Order: sequence, then C-alpha cells, then structure tokens
Amino acid sequence: MMEATAVRRLVVCSFLLVLATAAAAAAPAPAPAGSPLPAGVTRVASVEGITEYRLANGLRVLLFPDLSKETITVNVTYLVGSRHEGYGESGMAHLLEHLVFKGTPKHPDIPQELTAHGCRPNGSTWFDRTNYFETFAASEQNLDWALDLEADRMVNSFISKQHLESEFSVVRNEFEVGENYPQGVLMERMLSSAYLWHNYGKSTIGSRADIERVPIDNLKAFYKKWYRPDNAVLVVAGKIDEAVALRKVAAAFGPIPRPAEPLAPTYSVEPAQDGERTVTLRRVGDIQMAAAAYHVPAGSDPEFAAVDLLAFILGDEPSGRLYKTLVETKKASSVFGFAWPLFEPGVMLVGTELRKENSVEEARSVMLRTIAELGAAPPTAEEVERARENRLRGWETTMRNSEWAAIELSEWSALGDWRLMFVYRDRLKAVTAADVARVASNYLRDENRTVGVYIPSSVPTRTEVPERQDVTALVEAYRGGEALAQGEEFDAAPAAIEARIVRADLAPGLELAMVPKKSRGSTVQVALSFNLGNEKSLQGRATAGEMTGSMLMRGTKNRTRQQIEDEIDRLKAQISVDGSATRAFANVETTRANLEAALRLVAELLRAPSFPAAELELLRQERLTQIEDSRNDPFQVATTALRKHLDPWPKGDPRYAATPDEEIESSKAVTLDDVKRFHADFYGASAAQAGIVGDFDPAQVEALLRELFGEWKSATPFARLANPYRERPPIQETLETPDKESAVFMAGLPLKLGDGAAEYPALVLGNFMTGGGFLNSRLATRIRQNEGISYGVGSFFSASPFEENGYFGSYAIYAPQNGELLVRAFREELGRVVDAGFAPQEIAEAKQGWLQQRRVSRASDRELARTLAAREYEGRTLAWDERLESRVEALTNEQIVAAVARFLDIAKISIVQAGDFAKVREAAAVAAPDAEPAAVR
Repeated sequence: MMEATAVRRLVVCSFLLVLATAAAAAAPAPAPAGSPLPAGVTRVASVEGITEYRLANGLRVLLFPDLSKETITVNVTYLVGSRHEGYGESGMAHLLEHLVFKGTPKHPDIPQELTAHGCRPNGSTWFDRTNYFETFAASEQNLDWALDLEADRMVNSFISKQHLESEFSVVRNEFEVGENYPQGVLMERMLSSAYLWHNYGKSTIGSRADIERVPIDNLKAFYKKWYRPDNAVLVVAGKIDEAVALRKVAAAFGPIPRPAEPLAPTYSVEPAQDGERTVTLRRVGDIQMAAAAYHVPAGSDPEFAAVDLLAFILGDEPSGRLYKTLVETKKASSVFGFAWPLFEPGVMLVGTELRKENSVEEARSVMLRTIAELGAAPPTAEEVERARENRLRGWETTMRNSEWAAIELSEWSALGDWRLMFVYRDRLKAVTAADVARVASNYLRDENRTVGVYIPSSVPTRTEVPERQDVTALVEAYRGGEALAQGEEFDAAPAAIEARIVRADLAPGLELAMVPKKSRGSTVQVALSFNLGNEKSLQGRATAGEMTGSMLMRGTKNRTRQQIEDEIDRLKAQISVDGSATRAFANVETTRANLEAALRLVAELLRAPSFPAAELELLRQERLTQIEDSRNDPFQVATTALRKHLDPWPKGDPRYAATPDEEIESSKAVTLDDVKRFHADFYGASAAQAGIVGDFDPAQVEALLRELFGEWKSATPFARLANPYRERPPIQETLETPDKESAVFMAGLPLKLGDGAAEYPALVLGNFMTGGGFLNSRLATRIRQNEGISYGVGSFFSASPFEENGYFGSYAIYAPQNGELLVRAFREELGRVVDAGFAPQEIAEAKQGWLQQRRVSRASDRELARTLAAREYEGRTLAWDERLESRVEALTNEQIVAAVARFLDIAKISIVQAGDFAKVREAAAVAAPDAEPAAVR
C-alpha cells in the first residue's frame, strides 16, 4: 500500500497506489510472415522493445523482454475507474480493487499466495483505470502462477457480502486517513467545484456514505460489467522469453470468453466554465495553502505536452516562476504545479503552501499575478528547455527500468493506447516556447479557473477546451525510435553476486564494492555513505547537521541551485545528496556514458558547497512549515512519544527524540556559521562506503573515486554511536490530535539480542508471519481482513549487527472509535503466536515468500548498491546473507516458538495511540449520557 503526501494522494488512490471503444474495435495488424503465433493471437504493433498482441477475446497483451532483470512484473490494467461510476457508486472502482484481493475459489487466499511467492504486489485506482501488479523472482513456475491468478480473478473473484462487510470499514479508514490532510481535501473540493457534471470532479476514494452503504449486488454487477478481457491490458515485463510468455498468456487468458454485450462508452462532457469559481476550506491545521485549477485538454491531445511543461515552468523548485515570486520572497514555503494526463479533458493544478504567520491572501494574489504575467512575459526558450530536460529525464529513467515501465504503461493505456507514452515523449521534444505561451494564453484565464475566492465578472466569457481526439488514427502507424540497450541475465543469489564483486579500499577510508554487469539502457546505480563525528563532538549539533545535509544541493562554489538541477537534467540522471548529524549520503542513477560527469557533480556537491545565505532562509521556512504540519499528525505524535519513552537520550544528544516545538526552536537558532562549521568539522571520506552496480568499468571507476575522494579527510574522527539495550517499563498512552479522522497505533518492545544471535533467524521469520507479508500476516488477517478495523497494520523486527540490541514494533491506522478493539485484537494475536506458533504449511509458505522477497530485492540494482555499501560498513560480505537465508530455510516450528516465547513478552510491550478521541467520547456521551467517561492516560 502506498502512503502519500497531501498533493500526491490525489494522484493515485491506491490499495494502503481507459475505455477506448474505437481502439478496441480496430482490426489488429496481421502477424509478420515467419512468426507463428498461438491460435487466436494476433500481433498488433511493436515500439522500442515493447510488442502488443491481441487475443481473440479482445485482451491486449504487451510483452517487454528485459533479460537484465532477475524479476518479472505482471500488470493487469482494467479500463475502469471513478470516471465510470454512476449515481450512488462513488468509490466503487476503488472498493472493488480491495475486494479483488479477497480471493477466488481456485485462489482462496491471494495475500498468502503473493507473500509465498515473494512478490512486490499492489493495486491502484485512478479516474480512468484500475490496475493490479506483482513483481516476483523470474521463473517459469512463478510466471505460470501469476498469469493463472490474474486470469482467474478477472472473472471469478468472490465479491461476497462477507468480504464487503469486513473491507468497507478498511476503505473507510483509508478515506479517513485522507481526511487528516487538509491540503488534499482542499484539492478535492476544488475539483468538485471545477467539474459540475463530469466524474473527474469526484474523488476516486468516493464518499463516506457510498462506501458504507453500497449493496453487494451493485458491486457484483459493476465487477461483471467492467472486468472482462476486452476491457483489459496485460503487461508482462522482465526476464521472459517472448514466445514462451505469449503461449502462457494465451493458455491462461484465451479461454475467458468475450461478453456478448459490448461496453458502452461514457458520454458526459463538461461544459466550458463560465466564470471563476472559489472554494474555502476551514479545518484544524498548522499551515495554509492557496491553489488554482485550470481546465486543460486530455493527455492524448497534441497540446498536452506544452501544458505539462507550462506546469513545470510555474511550479518547479527552484526554477519555477511561483518559486521566485513566493518562496524566494519569503511569502510562502513551497510551491507546486502539475497536470494530470487523463482520458478526457483534465486539469492543471498550481499552488503554494505557507506558514500561519504569512498572509494567505497575499500569497494567493501573488500566485494569480504571477500566472497573469505570463501574457506580458511569456515562457522563454531557456525555461522550456529546462522543463523539457526534466520531463525527458523522468521518461528515460522509467524506460531504463522495465519494472517501472510496466506500471507506467497502465497510465498511458488508460488514455486510449500504450503507444501514447512514446508519442508524448516525441511531442515533448518538439514543443517550442511559442507553444507553451499559446497554451498559457488559451487556458490560464480567469473564467477557466477555480481558486479560493469568488470574483464576479461583468462580461461572461468562455474557454473552449477541445474534445478528445481519436487515438486509433494517431497511433496506427506509429513506430517509435531506437529501443534501449538490453542487459545481460543476472543471477541474484548471494553467492553468485559475491563472486562478481570487485572490492577496493581507497585512502583515507573509502571502502568500495562494485558489481559490473550489462544493464538495461546501460544504467548504473551508485550508493555512497559518509559516516560523521562521534558522541562527544556531535552533542548539540543534530539540527545543524540535518540542515547542512539539506543545503548540499542548494549551491556549490561553481554552480547555483538552478545550475545544479539543470546539470542533473542534462545528464539524464537521478541524483540525491543529503545528510544528517551522523551521516551524509549520495544516491545516483545514471548511464555509463554519464557516470563520470555524475560522480564529479556529486563530489562537487559534497566537497564544495557554497551555503548561500538566502537558500538557508528558504530551507528554514520549508523546514518550519513541515514541522508545524506534523504537530497534530497522529503518526508523528505517536512515534515521537514512543521514541521518547523507549529510547530516552538526553536533550542535545544526536539520538534525542525532539518534539515539534523543540525542533522549531532549534531550527530557528541554527546560523549560517553553524552550517559551515559543521561541514568543516565533520565532512570527509575517512569512514565511507560505496556500492556500485551496473554498466561500468571497475578500474576506471576506482581511479575516478580515488581522484575525487582520495585524501579527503574528516577533521573529526568517526566513532559509531553506541545504542545499547535498555529495558524500559511498559506504557499505554492515548494522545489527542484534534480534528483528525484517522488515529494511529504504535507499539514497541526493546529486545536484548543482535543479528548474530542464534534466535535471530527464527525471530525474522516469526515476525514475517506475524506482521509482514502482503495482507496475510496474523495481524493483517485478523485486524484488517476479518474484522476491518484497520486500513494498514503490520509489525517489524530489527537487530543490530554491532551489539545486543533489537526491537519489535507494530503499527496500525484506524478509526478512533475502534481503539479498544484494535488493542484487544493485537494482544490476542500475539498471544496465539507465543502460545502455539505456526502451522507447517504456514511456515513453508513464509520461508518461500521471505526468500523470494530477498531475491527480488537483490535483483534491483538500486537496492543491491545500497546493500553492498551497508555490508561494507558492517564489515561483511554477502556470505552473511547466504548463511542467514540457509538458517531461515532450516527453521522448525519448535525453534520459532522457542525464540518468540523467549523474547516477545507481551506484558512488556509499550503502546501509544494518537487521534481525536475527544470526539469519540463526546459522541458516546450523547448516546449514553449517564455512562462514566472513559479515562485517557
């Protein structure tokens, strides 16, 4: 399940995250001569390594071989989303997404199967589509299973009243989580005002009433209507043999009949807006926001690429015009701008966040004035080129990773055809400054926007948005460009990786582990970690260290912040450099051709920051806004309280858990000299690690890193901060966070063991079955699946590689009125684990799933690079991973029960809950005025 920020939450309403009748009916192209296909399968088109086939029942199949991956991703997209919902059906597409995970007669426990196969699965719902995907270790057996699962739940999902009764409250909890974030709610209100008739005005999550009251028969009818092969797109990407995969797809999905009744297209058309509309939202919170929404063309429209670049030109940080007029002038703390590519005409949203002490009226006025000034000062060629480089970098980064591309294809398929993904790229390359100026003039008009106030107009005007064009004609003859370079087959077993590792120790203390291999698109992943300071030297300097790390990408002695961003875009790279009080790090994704330039830029960012005074003030405002926003966030409140109790370091220690008020105070106190001094005192490569995976020459990279970081010594010696085990008395606290619809449960128990303990493997697997996996752990099955108390629930376990100090924790998000039910269920399920352990089949499936998850993780070059750096820090090789996996594979139930019984003392677990419990008590008092009020501790 995906957790999202308030702005991001609107982009995908996911499971913790297009209907084109003419295209579907078009006659597919005949298969080329000499390429026999399974019966009933037709080859349609091929673009840059992706080939579309069509089954006789109408299913569109996209195959994307990528031998450089050790994984396969299967992604099924149904061309149905909230746009297709009728009256009283809001949220039905999303609710159905949840129920499709409940199982079929053939696959009665889908979460368990996903876990047993070590998958990275998810599902998400959006305006125009719903998709389900799983990434798993590449094997014919796993592919057979995944295709059989998706084919079966296409038509045989339970969709039962029993499952609806347990799941609707989970979805309602997800709804309530969104209600905690006023920024996202404001955007929902703006959309509902911007659209009078079209379903884009309705949130994908739906209304509370519809979620709670939808009849099961209506949901079954919705499922039967939309879940069908001729309304779906199947993507299989990764380490596949295309011919073999196609035969398997045909065998799994071919027998599903196409329904006799064709699907009718939606036909609502939003009329041109005839005047500015306004929305005001009043809720408890600690920051303010002003935003504007403008109607724009559909994602398939030729003008959409220019609209997308326009959103960047306005909302980017730090190059955007709104950033210049609002953030740099200290009228606001952040800005944003984006345009959703949708099947039908959509919206472009721009906005700004600011602290309470700023004027929201002034920010709104400056925002609208900045937009209006586009007429007199249209976008420049430089601005357009910067926006283009950014968008193309994102596009190419996605295409270099077939797993990501398989998911991204859902979005473009929902617009009418997957090839629009490439058409959009080509259109980006062709956009001119005149094009962007034209769309700004056409759509960024007063009468076409929805903002925070209403201003009447004496002369009615209209902005006509072009209707969606026929996509079939657009993509029919499209052939694309040159496909990215293919990678080699890669064995993700620890021993196989260890055999390929090239290690080196570079002065003054950089430990380097490299895995050279041919990767898709000649991609290289780099993870660099620099360890800083020691317990004595870091006292009282935690905030200065955090702000120093956040300043690294805001300017160097040779480049401004904007020039840094431009260079990253030019290199088509993903580069992040940041730091805390104890560690600085850099993560890089780039290509072989750009690796040297990217590493030189990283060295410049780390070694030669200029620390501009103006940027420090901007950072301070952003940081204060974020902290103030967390003051009443249930997750932050509960987490801080639990940390303070279980890990009580004194104030000033870098391990101290500060409250929001303390963070605000320390953030205001940090000076520019503090930041510069922290960098001078601690930064260096005297205790550093690097992991590099991908297409590169190890000897050249070693020499380059020796040049860039050799002799870069830290002025202060590094010594790891000890974190010894401390037994703490259990607490159970309930903390108030007013006006928050969703509450948070956090539990924790310190454990006296390290990851070298004999019981460590048993606790790892025991936790995986207790609160890990995908919706099928003991806690998830009881609390979410069966009783519907929580949208998200789970547990986690960790142990130090350096000392006898471990931790068991658990979490849940839930409606405040369900707090007692949640705690009771949590304690009961842990009690059953401690008393009886697990069934043999449960253990066997957990082993298989856990082992495959680790293999999937190592198959990701990004994750492998970070693992290599971590192992260097720990003084280990991947032989440690191999031994751990062997020990887990050999575990018995008796060993797991003994380990859990020894360490998991339920009576010693501390629990903290945060939410609006006062509202629950008030409601209870109204319902039962004579009852004694519940105590809150």
